[in-house]
Amino acid sequence: MVHMTFFGIATFSVLIIFFIFIFLFIEAYPAIEMFGTDLLSSEWNVSRNKFGIFPAIYGSVFVAIGALIVAVPLGIGAATYLSEIAPNRVRMVLKPLIELLAGIPSIVYGFIGAILLGRFLYDTFGMRGVNSFLAAMLILGMMALPIIISMADDAMKAVPKDLKDASLALGATKWQTTRKVTIPAAISGISSAVIMGMGRAIGETMAVMLILGSVMRTPVPFFNVFSTGNTLTALIAIQMGESHGIIINVLFTAGIMLFVIVAIMSIISDILQTRTTEKFEGKR
Repeated sequence: MVHMTFFGIATFSVLIIFFIFIFLFIEAYPAIEMFGTDLLSSEWNVSRNKFGIFPAIYGSVFVAIGALIVAVPLGIGAATYLSEIAPNRVRMVLKPLIELLAGIPSIVYGFIGAILLGRFLYDTFGMRGVNSFLAAMLILGMMALPIIISMADDAMKAVPKDLKDASLALGATKWQTTRKVTIPAAISGISSAVIMGMGRAIGETMAVMLILGSVMRTPVPFFNVFSTGNTLTALIAIQMGESHGIIINVLFTAGIMLFVIVAIMSIISDILQTRTTEKFEGKR
């Protein structure tokens, strides 16, 4: 009975995701049928009936990767300090403060990024304006940090103390134990933390709208972090209120692309997690 109950709950969760995708596809189909591969072009011009969403797709992936480059090393490093190094009294102060950061509204991060960070980068690098991919990456990295730190710390704390003691008893240093025992044993929880942080970065809307500039263009060169751009979430949020007709269907297509990007990144993360686990277990 218990087995069937939990199986039903798991099945229901999968069905919810399935029905969401079906709903998105049904709403997006008229745009896909009308424009086809033109939706993946780089030109967005409503007056000319051009709805290329590639710049927003690229912007979403670019910003998410940049945010993870910022957040993952800092997050795992901070989690390691909290879990393995910090005294209990320090941990009792820092852990609630870090978790409190996750509750700060995204619009506040957006204001900080647009007014303080954007202006600082403008003055430092002589950019054309205060909006840039770099500012968005840094702010979204900061927004993902509390999630990654908290979940990774919990995963490391859940590693049995006997494993750590056995490593120390064999002559390993504290750092060697952390690197070769604690982190590999907690790799599943750490990977989940990274996935959650990625979801926060790629799904953010308000902060990106304020910081990035919401310009439908691909940076030149493609790795130009000082350029302005757009993301799928910002495109949907900006256009949805005033859109009608086929434009609504185009925005649903953008929603499908966002869904696919998150799914691909999650699959890649799972593959990396599996390979990392096999490496630490000595499998080839």
